[in-house]
Amino acid sequence: MVLLQTILILILVYYGVKLLLKWLAPKLLNYAVKKTEERFGQQFGNFDTHTKSQQKAQTPGHKKSRPKSNPSKKVGEYIDFEEIE
Repeated sequence: MVLLQTILILILVYYGVKLLLKWLAPKLLNYAVKKTEERFGQQFGNFDTHTKSQQKAQTPGHKKSRPKSNPSKKVGEYIDFEEIE
């Protein structure tokens, strides 16, 4: 009789925990996502103001020069592959 009671209690606890997690898991995940968004917002919130201040510091006529690519420069060897059946 004690063995039957123990098995019944284990089954009830298993299904109780399963049902409880089914209800609580989405709420816990939403909470975790909101907290993560807040942390990212705090860390990267000053990023926009920092880049804007750097752009204002440059003179309007000043542009960074890009190195020109040489199209006639040979980069590598072309290999033609054939399909084997």
